[in-house]
Amino acid sequence: MSTTTQAAGFPPLGELMLARSTMDRGCERRADPGLLPGIWGAESTVVMLISAGKTLIRDQRIVLLPSAGRTLPELVVYLGRAEEGSDVPAGTDIVLEVVGAEDREAYDGDWLGLRDVATLLSGQDAGLFVEAAAVSNWHATHTHCPRCGAATEIESGGWVRRCPADGSEHYPRTDPAIIVSIVDEQDRLLLGNSAAWPAGRYSTLAGFVEPGESLEAAVIREIQEESGVVVHSPQYLGSQPWPFPSSLMLGFTATATGTATRADGVEIMDVRWFTRTELAAAIESGEVQVASGISIARALIERWYGGPLPEPKEGR
Repeated sequence: MSTTTQAAGFPPLGELMLARSTMDRGCERRADPGLLPGIWGAESTVVMLISAGKTLIRDQRIVLLPSAGRTLPELVVYLGRAEEGSDVPAGTDIVLEVVGAEDREAYDGDWLGLRDVATLLSGQDAGLFVEAAAVSNWHATHTHCPRCGAATEIESGGWVRRCPADGSEHYPRTDPAIIVSIVDEQDRLLLGNSAAWPAGRYSTLAGFVEPGESLEAAVIREIQEESGVVVHSPQYLGSQPWPFPSSLMLGFTATATGTATRADGVEIMDVRWFTRTELAAAIESGEVQVASGISIARALIERWYGGPLPEPKEGR
């Protein structure tokens, strides 16, 4: 089924930067063991390269190479088929080839990561990069069977790894995580400084969903654990993949029952309430830095703010 979506069907956050795509992933074709050998070398098949999370970029476009004349590698993934309105002709099959860092110099262009270029890429390229990054991350870390330790074999167009010893099948993992804009009765926004960030960087609070837990329960638990704030009425706003390495960020907003805070001191070092005026002034002065434009955190903050956030003033 096509992943192309219509604006009318989007949740409140709309189309997010890393949720864009113009590809038909062709899931129904993956089961054909002859798919990749059959399309490899055809004029309608092109190859995207990825190496340690970076792809080849030229003129703000992902470089797609002809498959003709290239040897079919062991690790190749079927990414899908281009549809009308894509950057390449409709019907073009796009496959992913994983290459080693030592082979990068053979290609003309810049090897860049998703964070480096996401805001510059078209919808097709952004969607391809997210898909490629996530599935290649999985392949890099799941080379052996978790049940018996045997080396696994790649099947289904690169979307399944089968254990030849016990016959078990293993699929790419996606880790659901909630991320929340928390507001109080005065419509102030709660932001936190993560232990992994420099002082002054603040964002919406987030956390992984635990086994057997609903998304709403994860919102309430994570926010209380990290900030000491109890929230109610979680409302879903939208989602986007975050392939660093394998998350799906599910955006919510929730209302605080009180304003007393207590950073956990482990994951979150500080939490602060902001009015719109306070946040704007803190950003303009350079006191506070917030999430980048590719993150769902930025979209959550700007939805609360009512529009684009200001930029730091020159010299700050």
